[in-house]
Amino acid sequence: MFGRKGNRAASETVKDRQMELKQLSSRDVGSRSEAAAYLAEALQGLYSGDPTPAPHPGGRQAGLTRLRVFNVGAYQARRNDVGPTAGASVLSPYLRHGCITLPEARRDAVEKIGSDRAYKFIQELAWRQFWQLQRERIGDRALNQDLETPKVPLGDGAVPDEVEAGETGLNCMDTSVRSLKENGYLFNHARMWMAAYLVHHRKVSWQAGAQFFYRYLLDGDPASNSLSWQWVASTFSHKPYFFNRENVEKYSRDPATGETYCTHCNAAKNHTCPFDASYATLGKRLFGPSYDNDNGYQRTGGDSKSGGSRGVAPRGSSQRR
Repeated sequence: MFGRKGNRAASETVKDRQMELKQLSSRDVGSRSEAAAYLAEALQGLYSGDPTPAPHPGGRQAGLTRLRVFNVGAYQARRNDVGPTAGASVLSPYLRHGCITLPEARRDAVEKIGSDRAYKFIQELAWRQFWQLQRERIGDRALNQDLETPKVPLGDGAVPDEVEAGETGLNCMDTSVRSLKENGYLFNHARMWMAAYLVHHRKVSWQAGAQFFYRYLLDGDPASNSLSWQWVASTFSHKPYFFNRENVEKYSRDPATGETYCTHCNAAKNHTCPFDASYATLGKRLFGPSYDNDNGYQRTGGDSKSGGSRGVAPRGSSQRR
Protein backbone atom coordinates (compact mmCIF):
# COMPACT_ATOMS: atom_id res chain seq x y z
CA MET A 1 0.00 0.00 0.00
CA PHE A 2 1.40 3.34 -0.98
CA GLY A 3 1.73 5.75 1.91
CA ARG A 4 2.56 9.40 2.40
CA LYS A 5 5.59 10.57 4.30
CA GLY A 6 5.62 14.02 5.79
CA ASN A 7 9.23 15.19 5.59
CA ARG A 8 11.25 16.81 2.85
CA ALA A 9 13.67 13.91 2.44
CA ALA A 10 10.80 11.51 1.90
CA SER A 11 9.25 13.88 -0.62
CA GLU A 12 12.50 14.01 -2.57
CA THR A 13 12.69 10.21 -2.44
CA VAL A 14 9.23 9.98 -3.96
CA LYS A 15 10.24 12.37 -6.73
CA ASP A 16 13.29 10.23 -7.44
CA ARG A 17 11.10 7.13 -7.64
CA GLN A 18 8.70 8.91 -9.97
CA MET A 19 11.60 9.74 -12.28
CA GLU A 20 12.67 6.11 -12.24
CA LEU A 21 9.16 5.03 -13.19
CA LYS A 22 9.17 7.44 -16.14
CA GLN A 23 12.44 5.93 -17.28
CA LEU A 24 10.94 2.46 -16.85
CA SER A 25 8.03 3.33 -19.13
CA SER A 26 10.41 4.34 -21.90
CA ARG A 27 12.50 1.15 -22.04
CA ASP A 28 12.02 -2.57 -22.36
CA VAL A 29 12.20 -4.38 -19.01
CA GLY A 30 11.59 -7.86 -20.35
CA SER A 31 8.95 -10.17 -18.90
CA ARG A 32 6.13 -9.23 -16.58
CA SER A 33 7.94 -10.79 -13.63
CA GLU A 34 11.04 -8.74 -14.40
CA ALA A 35 8.96 -5.58 -14.57
CA ALA A 36 7.36 -6.49 -11.23
CA ALA A 37 10.76 -6.99 -9.63
CA TYR A 38 11.93 -3.64 -10.93
CA LEU A 39 8.84 -1.88 -9.60
CA ALA A 40 9.18 -3.55 -6.22
CA GLU A 41 12.68 -2.16 -5.93
CA ALA A 42 11.81 1.28 -7.32
CA LEU A 43 8.87 1.66 -4.93
CA GLN A 44 10.58 0.20 -1.88
CA GLY A 45 9.22 1.83 1.27
CA LEU A 46 6.02 3.00 -0.39
CA TYR A 47 4.05 -0.21 0.16
CA SER A 48 3.59 -2.88 2.80
CA GLY A 49 3.60 -6.65 2.48
CA ASP A 50 5.18 -8.82 -0.18
CA PRO A 51 5.10 -7.28 -3.67
CA THR A 52 3.16 -9.68 -5.87
CA PRO A 53 2.03 -9.11 -9.47
CA ALA A 54 -1.73 -8.82 -9.80
CA PRO A 55 -3.58 -11.73 -11.42
CA HIS A 56 -5.00 -9.30 -13.98
CA PRO A 57 -2.37 -8.10 -16.49
CA GLY A 58 -2.52 -4.36 -16.91
CA GLY A 59 -2.47 -2.07 -19.91
CA ARG A 60 -4.73 -1.10 -22.77
CA GLN A 61 -4.20 -4.23 -24.82
CA ALA A 62 -5.14 -6.43 -21.87
CA GLY A 63 -8.23 -4.27 -21.31
CA LEU A 64 -9.29 -4.55 -24.94
CA THR A 65 -8.76 -8.31 -24.82
CA ARG A 66 -10.92 -8.59 -21.72
CA LEU A 67 -13.59 -6.49 -23.41
CA ARG A 68 -13.50 -8.68 -26.51
CA VAL A 69 -13.99 -11.96 -24.63
CA PHE A 70 -16.62 -10.60 -22.21
CA ASN A 71 -19.91 -12.49 -22.67
CA VAL A 72 -22.31 -9.59 -22.31
CA GLY A 73 -25.18 -11.82 -23.42
CA ALA A 74 -24.94 -13.81 -20.18
CA TYR A 75 -24.39 -10.76 -17.98
CA GLN A 76 -27.97 -10.03 -16.94
CA ALA A 77 -28.70 -13.59 -15.83
CA ARG A 78 -25.36 -14.28 -14.13
CA ARG A 79 -24.01 -10.92 -12.98
CA ASN A 80 -24.93 -11.54 -9.33
CA ASP A 81 -23.24 -14.95 -9.13
CA VAL A 82 -20.00 -15.20 -7.16
CA GLY A 83 -19.20 -18.83 -7.90
CA PRO A 84 -17.86 -20.56 -11.00
CA THR A 85 -20.77 -19.31 -13.14
CA ALA A 86 -20.18 -15.66 -12.30
CA GLY A 87 -21.03 -13.43 -15.24
CA ALA A 88 -19.24 -10.27 -14.10
CA SER A 89 -17.30 -8.44 -16.78
CA VAL A 90 -14.13 -7.96 -14.65
CA LEU A 91 -13.61 -4.77 -16.67
CA SER A 92 -13.53 -2.49 -13.63
CA PRO A 93 -9.71 -2.44 -13.15
CA TYR A 94 -9.29 -1.37 -16.78
CA LEU A 95 -12.04 1.25 -16.54
CA ARG A 96 -10.64 2.53 -13.26
CA HIS A 97 -7.17 3.12 -14.68
CA GLY A 98 -8.23 4.46 -18.05
CA CYS A 99 -7.12 1.46 -20.10
CA ILE A 100 -10.57 1.39 -21.67
CA THR A 101 -13.39 3.92 -21.49
CA LEU A 102 -17.08 3.75 -20.64
CA PRO A 103 -18.13 4.67 -24.21
CA GLU A 104 -15.90 1.87 -25.55
CA ALA A 105 -17.48 -0.64 -23.18
CA ARG A 106 -20.99 0.47 -24.08
CA ARG A 107 -20.28 0.43 -27.82
CA ASP A 108 -18.80 -3.06 -27.62
CA ALA A 109 -21.89 -4.37 -25.79
CA VAL A 110 -24.32 -2.79 -28.24
CA GLU A 111 -22.39 -4.13 -31.22
CA LYS A 112 -22.47 -7.64 -29.74
CA ILE A 113 -26.13 -7.99 -28.73
CA GLY A 114 -27.94 -4.69 -29.26
CA SER A 115 -28.90 -1.99 -26.78
CA ASP A 116 -32.10 -3.68 -25.57
CA ARG A 117 -30.40 -6.92 -24.53
CA ALA A 118 -27.39 -5.05 -23.17
CA TYR A 119 -29.57 -2.78 -21.07
CA LYS A 120 -28.48 -4.11 -17.66
CA PHE A 121 -24.80 -3.86 -18.46
CA ILE A 122 -25.25 -0.34 -19.82
CA GLN A 123 -27.13 0.55 -16.64
CA GLU A 124 -24.14 -0.56 -14.55
CA LEU A 125 -21.84 1.59 -16.68
CA ALA A 126 -24.21 4.48 -15.99
CA TRP A 127 -23.89 3.86 -12.24
CA ARG A 128 -20.13 4.20 -12.54
CA GLN A 129 -20.54 7.50 -14.36
CA PHE A 130 -23.09 8.62 -11.75
CA TRP A 131 -20.60 8.04 -8.95
CA GLN A 132 -18.02 10.14 -10.80
CA LEU A 133 -20.50 12.97 -11.33
CA GLN A 134 -21.37 12.89 -7.64
CA ARG A 135 -17.69 13.13 -6.75
CA GLU A 136 -17.33 16.12 -9.05
CA ARG A 137 -20.39 17.73 -7.47
CA ILE A 138 -19.52 17.28 -3.79
CA GLY A 139 -15.71 17.08 -3.83
CA ASP A 140 -13.31 14.49 -2.46
CA ARG A 141 -13.57 15.55 1.16
CA ALA A 142 -17.34 15.09 1.24
CA LEU A 143 -16.97 11.51 -0.01
CA ASN A 144 -15.94 10.54 3.52
CA GLN A 145 -18.92 12.21 5.16
CA ASP A 146 -22.52 11.04 5.43
CA LEU A 147 -24.37 12.50 2.46
CA GLU A 148 -27.70 11.93 4.20
CA THR A 149 -28.87 11.16 7.70
CA PRO A 150 -28.66 7.38 8.23
CA LYS A 151 -32.00 5.62 8.19
CA VAL A 152 -30.90 3.00 10.74
CA PRO A 153 -28.54 3.05 13.74
CA LEU A 154 -24.90 2.86 12.63
CA GLY A 155 -21.73 2.17 14.59
CA ASP A 156 -18.31 3.79 14.47
CA GLY A 157 -16.03 0.80 15.00
CA ALA A 158 -12.85 -0.24 13.21
CA VAL A 159 -12.56 -3.34 11.05
CA PRO A 160 -12.01 -6.21 13.53
CA ASP A 161 -8.70 -8.06 13.42
CA GLU A 162 -10.36 -11.41 12.68
CA VAL A 163 -12.06 -9.90 9.66
CA GLU A 164 -8.81 -8.52 8.28
CA ALA A 165 -7.21 -11.91 8.89
CA GLY A 166 -10.05 -13.79 7.19
CA GLU A 167 -10.74 -15.74 10.36
CA THR A 168 -14.36 -14.94 11.22
CA GLY A 169 -15.48 -18.54 10.84
CA LEU A 170 -18.00 -17.40 8.23
CA ASN A 171 -16.96 -18.92 4.92
CA CYS A 172 -18.68 -16.29 2.78
CA MET A 173 -16.73 -13.54 4.56
CA ASP A 174 -13.38 -15.32 4.88
CA THR A 175 -13.41 -16.39 1.23
CA SER A 176 -14.07 -12.80 0.23
CA VAL A 177 -11.22 -11.47 2.35
CA ARG A 178 -8.81 -13.97 0.80
CA SER A 179 -9.90 -12.95 -2.70
CA LEU A 180 -9.60 -9.28 -1.81
CA LYS A 181 -6.04 -9.68 -0.55
CA GLU A 182 -4.77 -12.26 -3.02
CA ASN A 183 -6.49 -11.05 -6.19
CA GLY A 184 -7.28 -7.42 -5.49
CA TYR A 185 -10.79 -8.13 -6.73
CA LEU A 186 -14.23 -9.14 -5.50
CA PHE A 187 -17.42 -9.77 -7.42
CA ASN A 188 -19.88 -6.98 -6.73
CA HIS A 189 -22.33 -9.20 -4.85
CA ALA A 190 -19.57 -10.34 -2.51
CA ARG A 191 -18.64 -6.69 -1.92
CA MET A 192 -22.21 -5.93 -0.93
CA TRP A 193 -22.34 -8.90 1.45
CA MET A 194 -19.12 -7.92 3.16
CA ALA A 195 -20.09 -4.27 3.43
CA ALA A 196 -23.45 -5.20 4.96
CA TYR A 197 -21.80 -7.61 7.39
CA LEU A 198 -19.26 -5.05 8.58
CA VAL A 199 -21.60 -2.07 8.77
CA HIS A 200 -24.76 -3.67 10.13
CA HIS A 201 -23.64 -6.82 11.95
CA ARG A 202 -20.25 -5.68 13.30
CA LYS A 203 -21.13 -1.98 13.56
CA VAL A 204 -17.99 -0.91 11.70
CA SER A 205 -18.14 2.63 10.35
CA TRP A 206 -18.71 2.64 6.63
CA GLN A 207 -15.64 4.88 6.28
CA ALA A 208 -13.41 2.22 7.90
CA GLY A 209 -14.91 -0.45 5.67
CA ALA A 210 -14.43 1.64 2.55
CA GLN A 211 -10.78 2.23 3.45
CA PHE A 212 -10.30 -1.51 4.01
CA PHE A 213 -11.53 -2.20 0.48
CA TYR A 214 -9.61 0.69 -1.03
CA ARG A 215 -6.37 -0.64 0.43
CA TYR A 216 -6.56 -3.81 -1.67
CA LEU A 217 -8.86 -3.35 -4.67
CA LEU A 218 -7.19 -3.06 -8.06
CA ASP A 219 -10.27 -1.19 -9.24
CA GLY A 220 -10.42 0.91 -6.08
CA ASP A 221 -12.06 4.18 -7.04
CA PRO A 222 -12.79 6.86 -4.41
CA ALA A 223 -16.23 7.69 -5.78
CA SER A 224 -17.54 4.20 -6.61
CA ASN A 225 -16.11 2.72 -3.42
CA SER A 226 -17.19 5.32 -0.87
CA LEU A 227 -20.62 5.98 -2.33
CA SER A 228 -21.37 2.26 -2.64
CA TRP A 229 -20.56 1.83 1.05
CA GLN A 230 -22.86 4.77 1.81
CA TRP A 231 -25.60 3.07 -0.21
CA VAL A 232 -25.25 -0.06 1.94
CA ALA A 233 -25.15 1.99 5.15
CA SER A 234 -28.27 4.04 4.19
CA THR A 235 -26.50 7.41 4.12
CA PHE A 236 -27.00 7.54 0.35
CA SER A 237 -30.20 5.48 -0.03
CA HIS A 238 -33.66 5.34 1.47
CA LYS A 239 -32.98 2.18 3.49
CA PRO A 240 -30.04 -0.10 4.36
CA TYR A 241 -28.87 -3.05 2.33
CA PHE A 242 -28.53 -6.39 4.10
CA PHE A 243 -28.80 -10.04 3.05
CA ASN A 244 -29.59 -13.48 4.39
CA ARG A 245 -28.23 -17.00 4.07
CA GLU A 246 -30.70 -17.92 1.35
CA ASN A 247 -29.24 -15.15 -0.80
CA VAL A 248 -25.69 -16.42 -0.26
CA GLU A 249 -26.64 -19.98 -1.14
CA LYS A 250 -28.51 -18.90 -4.27
CA TYR A 251 -25.68 -16.88 -5.76
CA SER A 252 -22.68 -18.92 -4.63
CA ARG A 253 -24.00 -22.28 -5.81
CA ASP A 254 -21.81 -24.40 -8.10
CA PRO A 255 -24.22 -26.04 -10.55
CA ALA A 256 -21.80 -28.90 -11.13
CA THR A 257 -21.62 -29.97 -7.48
CA GLY A 258 -24.51 -28.16 -5.81
CA GLU A 259 -22.08 -26.79 -3.23
CA THR A 260 -22.30 -23.22 -1.93
CA TYR A 261 -20.27 -21.05 0.42
CA CYS A 262 -22.44 -22.47 3.19
CA THR A 263 -21.54 -26.10 2.39
CA HIS A 264 -18.13 -25.80 4.04
CA CYS A 265 -19.00 -23.16 6.63
CA ASN A 266 -18.62 -24.13 10.28
CA ALA A 267 -21.16 -21.51 11.33
CA ALA A 268 -23.73 -22.99 8.96
CA LYS A 269 -23.00 -26.51 10.21
CA ASN A 270 -23.19 -25.40 13.87
CA HIS A 271 -26.38 -23.40 13.32
CA THR A 272 -24.65 -20.17 14.39
CA CYS A 273 -24.82 -18.38 11.04
CA PRO A 274 -25.86 -14.75 11.72
CA PHE A 275 -27.53 -14.56 8.31
CA ASP A 276 -29.77 -17.62 8.69
CA ALA A 277 -33.13 -15.90 9.08
CA SER A 278 -35.83 -14.20 7.05
CA TYR A 279 -35.35 -10.60 6.00
CA ALA A 280 -38.12 -9.51 8.36
CA THR A 281 -36.41 -11.21 11.30
CA LEU A 282 -32.95 -9.94 10.38
CA GLY A 283 -34.21 -6.39 9.95
CA LYS A 284 -35.64 -6.28 13.45
CA ARG A 285 -32.61 -8.08 14.90
CA LEU A 286 -30.19 -5.60 13.34
CA PHE A 287 -32.14 -2.35 13.60
CA GLY A 288 -34.74 -2.81 16.34
CA PRO A 289 -38.36 -3.96 16.61
CA SER A 290 -39.74 -0.89 14.81
CA TYR A 291 -37.84 -1.60 11.60
CA ASP A 292 -40.15 -2.11 8.62
CA ASN A 293 -38.41 -4.29 6.03
CA ASP A 294 -40.55 -2.96 3.19
CA ASN A 295 -40.24 0.73 3.95
CA GLY A 296 -37.16 1.17 6.13
CA TYR A 297 -36.80 2.36 9.69
CA GLN A 298 -39.69 3.94 11.53
CA ARG A 299 -38.74 6.10 14.48
CA THR A 300 -41.38 6.07 17.19
CA GLY A 301 -40.05 9.05 19.14
CA GLY A 302 -37.41 9.76 21.73
CA ASP A 303 -33.66 9.92 21.32
CA SER A 304 -32.53 7.74 18.41
CA LYS A 305 -28.92 7.65 19.54
CA SER A 306 -27.87 4.80 21.78
CA GLY A 307 -24.82 2.69 22.45
CA GLY A 308 -22.57 4.86 20.32
CA SER A 309 -24.79 4.52 17.25
CA ARG A 310 -25.39 7.45 14.96
CA GLY A 311 -28.81 9.06 14.58
CA VAL A 312 -31.66 7.67 12.52
CA ALA A 313 -33.82 9.58 10.07
CA PRO A 314 -37.57 9.05 9.74
CA ARG A 315 -38.81 6.71 7.04
CA GLY A 316 -39.08 8.21 3.58
CA SER A 317 -36.47 10.95 4.10
CA SER A 318 -34.71 10.23 0.83
CA GLN A 319 -35.28 8.57 -2.51
CA ARG A 320 -33.95 5.23 -3.72
CA ARG A 321 -30.63 5.49 -5.57
